[in-house]
Amino acid sequence: MRISLCQGLLTGAIILNLLILYYVSRAQQQMMDKRKELGRGTRRAALPASGLGGGLGVPVGAGGEPGVVGGEGHSRGPRVTVLLREFENFENYVGDVANSFLRQRPELPFLAVADTSPYPPLVLPEGARLLVLSPSPDQPPQAHRPEFHVQTEFVLLVPDGVELEQPRAIERLIRELEGEGGGPVRLVAAPVLARSAVQCLHLRVNLREWTATYSPAASGSSGSVCSALQGDAVVLIRTEDLFNLSVPVGRPLFSSLFVQTALRGWKVKLLESPCFAANHRPLFSSAHNQWKAETRLKEATGKLMRSFGLKRLLLPDGKEQWYGCSKETPRCFGTVQDDTPDYLYLDRWTPPCCLRALRETTKYVINILETSGVRYWLEGGTLLGAVRHQDIIPWDYDVDLGIYLEDIPNCDHLKNLDSGSLVDANGYVWERAVEGDFYRVQYSEANHLHVDLWPFYPRNGVMTKDTWTEHKQDVEFPEHFLQPLVPMSFAGVTAYSPNNHRGFLELKFGEGVIENPQYPNPSKKRLDRSKL
Repeated sequence: MRISLCQGLLTGAIILNLLILYYVSRAQQQMMDKRKELGRGTRRAALPASGLGGGLGVPVGAGGEPGVVGGEGHSRGPRVTVLLREFENFENYVGDVANSFLRQRPELPFLAVADTSPYPPLVLPEGARLLVLSPSPDQPPQAHRPEFHVQTEFVLLVPDGVELEQPRAIERLIRELEGEGGGPVRLVAAPVLARSAVQCLHLRVNLREWTATYSPAASGSSGSVCSALQGDAVVLIRTEDLFNLSVPVGRPLFSSLFVQTALRGWKVKLLESPCFAANHRPLFSSAHNQWKAETRLKEATGKLMRSFGLKRLLLPDGKEQWYGCSKETPRCFGTVQDDTPDYLYLDRWTPPCCLRALRETTKYVINILETSGVRYWLEGGTLLGAVRHQDIIPWDYDVDLGIYLEDIPNCDHLKNLDSGSLVDANGYVWERAVEGDFYRVQYSEANHLHVDLWPFYPRNGVMTKDTWTEHKQDVEFPEHFLQPLVPMSFAGVTAYSPNNHRGFLELKFGEGVIENPQYPNPSKKRLDRSKL
């Protein structure tokens, strides 16, 4: 095939254009690489003075330009950024804390962190900066992210009102942390004097059970190593470790910090010295402000725990704090589909507040049945839980009791339910279930955690019903399992159960059901028994 002159010229022009584009692109890439190198060099030169990227954050220094912080620093630059997270807008000493640190160590970056812009505005000395975490539509995303505002190797977390009296105290903390090498100790702490005594605690966080458990830790001769602190302390952590946490500067800071570090197996070492002074004691000048601070702390703790999926805290003194459902609120999960509640897909079990409500409802219903002369027994998965745990199965979401149909007229709460539901004097809701021919007792009108009552009647020695569900355990069984009924511990009470629980359960579920736990619908979600 012959190529015409026009085709040849067109081909040559295309090749020439491609060559030009290639060399232009290469030149642009080289220019960009040079700019990056220059930028990195400029940033390294500037960071020892400010500790922050230029133009980021909210400068509050007196007379300083944006991005400029006083103090010349050392030749290698500061290794620590001082970060103050916990303070109240209505009364605080953030400016005094900043002055205390910058007077002794003017080269250190000082960063106050707040969720929203404080009002009244903070008055900070030159060399201190404010970072507001709430995003603003006219700012780039890095303006509100703390990891872009800390360029030092370490972060020193300090409480409001603390004072730096010994300039070398920070170096002591650094040496202690570096001396731990790559071991489990990833934080070191020093106490704050004249405040609440700081205590070393062990913290075990069980996300599967929505629970955090605190317990006292023993002290050692060279300092205590534990997984959480209670009280006022100054804490040093590597910047890389802090910003590898999901929520590096959550509130309350220590609660947020130690839940996350405990889940990673990190430890904190509490030193006996150096100590930091507290210039302001008490921190709040009036009982009203103290009350406001305590109220805000409770609100912040509840918000944090709910965001972490923790519904129950066991405290060192044995008390409990709850952040889940109650009689006045809906239960923690919605309508169950395919016998698999939503929390199983999150690799979690029934929230402890829901289990508590089920236990209370069970105890209440059993008492009503016994005083009314209604024969009952633990049914299905409820009996399985009693045999395995003497309690509700950890991932179950209701309780099942069998009852004799002929005994229903003995109970005032049950005999008239064909005409509707009944809310009794204690707030429990008794109703005939819409899903089938059985009864249901709900924890409250708001909270639908429930106990189901399944009526059976004997026919030719077999316990049977007129209607059945699709559950495989909903089957007839010989009445001799109920003659006699036997007492069994369940959920903190003594309840009645079939006399041969293994035979009864294997008839309902199959051989080996007691020794081989499984979720209700393995085709949707299977139990990983290796994690039991």
